Amino acid sequence: MGLGGPELIMIGVVVLLLFGGKKLPELMRGLGKGIKEFKNAKDGVSEDTVEVVPVKLPVSEKST
Repeated sequence: MGLGGPELIMIGVVVLLLFGGKKLPELMRGLGKGIKEFKNAKDGVSEDTVEVVPVKLPVSEKST
């Protein structure tokens, strides 16, 4: 049970009627950005992600 060609065309016509031709590019741009952000979040990749790696410091023994 998926979306075929006729269903997608019908959805496109309804969206065009609801929002008009001038708003359609803006809506598609927003949809594309949303999909991109979702994929980045799903993959765990983002510009502000920083990987922290623990570093072992040498330990010096104190002699008394």
